[in-house]
Amino acid sequence: MALLEQITWHIEFRLGETVNLKLLSEACAVSTYHMCRVFQQGAGMSIMSYARARRLSVAAKRIAGGEESLLNVALDAGYTSHAAFTRAFARCFGVLPSTIRTTRCLSTLALMEPLNVKKEMIVDVAKPELRERQAFRVVGLSAACSFENTGAIPGLWQAANAREDEIEGAVTGVGYGVCCDHDETGRFRYVAGVEAAGKTEGMDYVDIPAGRYAVFTHKGHVSDLPKTVYTIWNKSLPDLGLEPAKAPDFERYDRRFDPETGRGAVEIWVPIL
Repeated sequence: MALLEQITWHIEFRLGETVNLKLLSEACAVSTYHMCRVFQQGAGMSIMSYARARRLSVAAKRIAGGEESLLNVALDAGYTSHAAFTRAFARCFGVLPSTIRTTRCLSTLALMEPLNVKKEMIVDVAKPELRERQAFRVVGLSAACSFENTGAIPGLWQAANAREDEIEGAVTGVGYGVCCDHDETGRFRYVAGVEAAGKTEGMDYVDIPAGRYAVFTHKGHVSDLPKTVYTIWNKSLPDLGLEPAKAPDFERYDRRFDPETGRGAVEIWVPIL
């Protein structure tokens, strides 16, 4: 079972309860960081946001049935008062629960249905190598991204490659795509660049600490890289009992990868405890 599927099952099983991330991660046998990262990657939102939307969607269906009091529905959804429930419902759907009770119509609501695991995203991934790496700095260009929207990354690489000659003390021949500064909503900063000792005016950078890594290798076209990354976080790491550390993870592009065709080997370095 993919980790995302486990997380979703536990949320659904306890839908009437307040989500406790620590207890949820223990039930899934992974760290809270790993769990949240996988969920954000698969759902494009935080666990808390998903659970809240699911509870309110179930409540909306009950209200449209018209046979229960709004207070009972509110209490079952985890709200302590009718007023608190009404505010949350209106923020989520843009309409009052009393309106749904009157119209008994759900067609205008963006209901959150149970998350479907993307089975087609699970692919065969070879066992990783475990390596140690000293601290280093990547200098290049960066962009704000999210697991739901990574459309800026290809253009970022084009711009970064065009300006590589400007980077002082660059270590040529190897490029790095670094995912860092993750937050609980699924947003992160992606830095495309090369290793360099110092800083370069007008360029961005990220410092990557020394650590132990699980190094996976993606082979084929770069357009299939998201499937490899999805499988690593959802299946490979938990199956191998490897816990990711809360630090930047990165792709490493060397001479085995052809940027003109988008084909070749790409290493995915995941920091582990």
